[in-house]
Amino acid sequence: MFWLGALAGLHLYSDLSHRPLVTVGLLGLSWLGLAVSIRWGSRIRSYRLILGLALLGRLLMVPLAPDLSQDVWRYLWDGRVAAAGFDPYRIPPDDPQLRGLRELEGGDLWERLHHRAVPTVYPPLALTAQSVVARLPGSLWWWKVLLMGIDLLACWLLLRLADARGLSRTRTLWYILHPLVLFEVSGMGHIDILGVAACLLAVYWLVVPTPRVKASAVAASAACLAKLVPIVAWPLWARTSSRPALYLAVAAAVTGLALAPVFAPGVPPGLTAYAVSWEFNGPLYEPLWRGLDAAAVPEAVAGGLDAIKRISGRHALWNRFYPWIYAQFLAKGLLAGLAGIVVWRSLRRRDVLEATGALFGGLLLCVATLYPWYLLWVLPWAALAKHRGWLWVAGAALLSYWPQFAAVELWPWVYAAIWLPAAGLVGWEVRRGRSSWCLN
Repeated sequence: MFWLGALAGLHLYSDLSHRPLVTVGLLGLSWLGLAVSIRWGSRIRSYRLILGLALLGRLLMVPLAPDLSQDVWRYLWDGRVAAAGFDPYRIPPDDPQLRGLRELEGGDLWERLHHRAVPTVYPPLALTAQSVVARLPGSLWWWKVLLMGIDLLACWLLLRLADARGLSRTRTLWYILHPLVLFEVSGMGHIDILGVAACLLAVYWLVVPTPRVKASAVAASAACLAKLVPIVAWPLWARTSSRPALYLAVAAAVTGLALAPVFAPGVPPGLTAYAVSWEFNGPLYEPLWRGLDAAAVPEAVAGGLDAIKRISGRHALWNRFYPWIYAQFLAKGLLAGLAGIVVWRSLRRRDVLEATGALFGGLLLCVATLYPWYLLWVLPWAALAKHRGWLWVAGAALLSYWPQFAAVELWPWVYAAIWLPAAGLVGWEVRRGRSSWCLN
């Protein structure tokens, strides 16, 4: 139980953001304690014991103040805006129309917001959950309780998936008791768990003895409506089902009905701002854009565009592209192409559990922004596969809190500590002739 004691040590400090090194240290000790405990984890077989430990760890984190991320305040604000009848997809928090909402509950929520000029990026299912909780007194507490319940459902589903495939329940402990999961969901209150649980449910209904195609498709839609990314898994899950066309039709219909009011006026500006401007700890993105910049690739592209202008004579048309010729945007374009390859390759895998893990892991490698809680998307599948690379990253990614709250640069040393050992572990598996995503 050392891992749990290290987590309890977080309660000794009133504001974790002022003590990032201590916070990272305690989370790291908890992670190491979990790793040692799992060495004897074969003794833990009972659903009741596993889920009891899961509940205990999550209850320990619920009272923790969300000091290391401001996302939870944005969830509650967007919920308040939606509950008041405004459109959070078009109206940013600093809009004068919302001035009357700022003073509710003493104005504390408004004061905690970051990026007040950017409208929400959260899909309708997430926004619905936020608006329901925002109506309750003590909304932060209720929000954490809601997420804890969803997370426990995810734990139960992971255990059921392990049983369905004849895998040791000990593997699930890498998710169920992982300090990153407990800290980011029940502690910091991140909504990603809603989409993660829906993904687990979608796959679970595909692997049960009597698959439920329509139910899985609805769960796949729910995952997309919690966060948009799982839409890329639809082709994989549809191919695995007995009726691919029906699967895609149901998922698309449910999602389309929910997203139509959001996208009818155009792409929400919050999504555009996130895609273009946000970047932090991207596994391939960080070295790629720096490499492009050092090699003067943007200048070469601009020179090629100059030549096209001279040949075509259509200066006004090609001038539109110049604002986008910079290293970061070019890197994002290249990684978008790589993400497409990742999706295509996932369709070639026969096992849906392995393929889902490889898909989400590959996509995370292609993102420009990877905060610690983004690891929730890959960790359940990495736990089942005992993927050493991603299990390392799920623990080491907590180091990225250090640069965010202290005068420490992410690049290159913190970045290297997170990603280079993971690459080494994957390389070691390959040399042994074993696929990192093999469940055997």
